[in-house]
Amino acid sequence: MPYSNTGALFEIIPLHPTFAAEIKGVDFSQPVPEVVFAQIKAAIAKYGVCVFRDTGLDDVRHVSFAAQFGELDDVTPYTQQGKKHRLQFIELFDVSNLNEDGTVAELDSHRAAMNKGNTLFHVDSSFNPRRGSYSLLRAHELPPRGTGGNTEYADTRQAFEDLSPALKRELLENDYIACHSLMHSRKKASPDILRHIDPTEHLMSRHRLVQRHEPSGRLNLYIASHVHHIEGVSAEKSEELIDELYAHACRPEYTVSLEWLNDSDLFLWDNTCVMHRAIGGAFEGKYKRDMRRATVHDSSSHAWGMNEKSATRQGYP
Repeated sequence: MPYSNTGALFEIIPLHPTFAAEIKGVDFSQPVPEVVFAQIKAAIAKYGVCVFRDTGLDDVRHVSFAAQFGELDDVTPYTQQGKKHRLQFIELFDVSNLNEDGTVAELDSHRAAMNKGNTLFHVDSSFNPRRGSYSLLRAHELPPRGTGGNTEYADTRQAFEDLSPALKRELLENDYIACHSLMHSRKKASPDILRHIDPTEHLMSRHRLVQRHEPSGRLNLYIASHVHHIEGVSAEKSEELIDELYAHACRPEYTVSLEWLNDSDLFLWDNTCVMHRAIGGAFEGKYKRDMRRATVHDSSSHAWGMNEKSATRQGYP
């Protein structure tokens, strides 16, 4: 059905009282027209998470649609560390449970251990000098229904708004800087297997803990499992504050769990106002869960945080 130039160009169905929505009626069999894309940008600014069911997208059109949002990140930091990339496009991150030959990774494998970091609420690429903004995750091949594999999201704008007045005042007056580390979150999720890892020996990226989310104008709590410490306070104070804010943002009233229903379902989210995590299940070590993600480099005034502009990015083998 051709798009109209007037009024709403698709249907929006809210999925949670404060954020997340399903969008129905976008035709991905052709390039998304600018007038439609503008309304998608308005929807993601409001809801933070947008779900598109049964899009029919393949890798080529997935990358093309993602590129409409801006400059794309790529897997080069991982391949430079020796990780083999099984997909055709370097702009697609392989966030599956598969080995490079397409077989399901064993539960005690290196890949499974590194993937465990994705089960903690996080934001994409905050550990790099230039953080990520939008991520577009597509199901290429799903495990059987009922075996798990949902993706959960946390509304960090609403979480900030609901903080106590005293804690809000402390955060705003001190303008804390949080240091984000990829190796910290990986070790946090797999402490035994990665016990030899010292996050302080790896690059950390510095970003303000509270920021204004520019597309919506709302203040946002930029917290994630990647946060290793907060600058300018004692180690005890840093750990206490991180734990308090992270636990607050992960509370049930700020989260939604979304099920993948069809191969080619696409979940779009804004890493600068929501966290996300992958949920495990009976599929692990048994069935394929082939997920492919494109992530857009942030172009807001907060994109580079407190970091020097550099092409250096983090990855692992």
